[in-house]
Amino acid sequence: MLNFVRSRTQQRSTRSMSLGGMDYPDPKKKSSFVGKIILAAVLTALCILVLKRSSSFNAPSPFSHHEHGVTHALVTGGAGYIGSHASFRLLKDSYRVTIVDNLSWGNLGAVKVLQKSFPEAGRLQFIYADLGDPKAVNKIFSENSFDAVMHFAAVAYVGESTLDPLKYYHNITSNTLVVLEAMAAHGVKTLIYSSTCATYGEPEKMPITETTVQVPINPYGKAKKMAEDIILDFSKNSDMAVMILRYFIVIGSDPEGRLGEAPRPELREHGRISGACFDAARGIIPGLKVKGTDYDTPDGTCIRDYIDVTDLVDAHVKALEKAVPKKVGIYNVGTGKGRSVKEFVEACKKATGKDIKVDFLPRRPGDYAKVFSDPSKIAWELNWAARYTNLTESLQIAWRWQKSHRDGYGTA
Repeated sequence: MLNFVRSRTQQRSTRSMSLGGMDYPDPKKKSSFVGKIILAAVLTALCILVLKRSSSFNAPSPFSHHEHGVTHALVTGGAGYIGSHASFRLLKDSYRVTIVDNLSWGNLGAVKVLQKSFPEAGRLQFIYADLGDPKAVNKIFSENSFDAVMHFAAVAYVGESTLDPLKYYHNITSNTLVVLEAMAAHGVKTLIYSSTCATYGEPEKMPITETTVQVPINPYGKAKKMAEDIILDFSKNSDMAVMILRYFIVIGSDPEGRLGEAPRPELREHGRISGACFDAARGIIPGLKVKGTDYDTPDGTCIRDYIDVTDLVDAHVKALEKAVPKKVGIYNVGTGKGRSVKEFVEACKKATGKDIKVDFLPRRPGDYAKVFSDPSKIAWELNWAARYTNLTESLQIAWRWQKSHRDGYGTA
């Protein structure tokens, strides 16, 4: 009997869900289905709300489009010694700056100083990338709208270039070609190229002018001249504005003490003479090694033109301001005065207050006796002249930074 009642109940239940051959859903199932729709709608609304509150959803990156009255400069090697000083000056002058650096020589700590000094949105971005990777470089250009490129990125040690020449041809010449191709493909019309007096080699006549014949004698100078030749050949059939700056030995640091030169330990062996002097003064190395005392100079040591980094950066900014489409400007950037290595060492001793031990050694391969510039062309055409010409004072400024940053920029 009980089974019969259950069966009749089930039949009534079944009949209640069917009428005239039409099936109707179970109310419980319908309620569950509607709930799922409501939940999906709520979640979608929340996602849209989160996206709308993000700055990237509201507007494209300020780096990805041109803005009237704002010049967006790509600074290659902008985490390095010269590049970081140039980036600071550009930011100070209200440029928008993108730094591209693989940090093989540069310091992330320098980038952090720049970010802290200019924290406003749309002022500065750092991209970790290698210019030797064409796909990465093309991606950077496709995602950003650059108005100009300041190309600093390069290995730059004469002695090392004689030991590992292929590294220099690849890093300097090949990478410059990659940058130039990306500029051409994406319509970037202004290039400020960081070159060197090493392209001149050892001219018979001093001072060096921009018309002095270029006969480089080491792979560093040869690689830079090759890069120059590529740029000049391309410019003949282009409306690109090109400025090539050939500069001499760079010293000094930011007068306000925000930035300085901080090569990593493994790079010190081939580094600048100022870095070696400071390392000797701090006791990091036992003394200073002067290579070559038998050159045809008054005291037997090499004569060079030492340019303060602040003056050098000023020359780059003036070159950018004066760049003209379909024109090429080539300029020597120096003080016009040569000083011997022995003079430099005495100035470093005075600046640091340390009696630095000096060892005199045989010549270094690839060096030349005497190089200093005639800066009259850049003075006439760009209204530029070196202001920080006191060797001891420039070294004193750099020494203050060295003393307050004993570990460089520290670990970043």
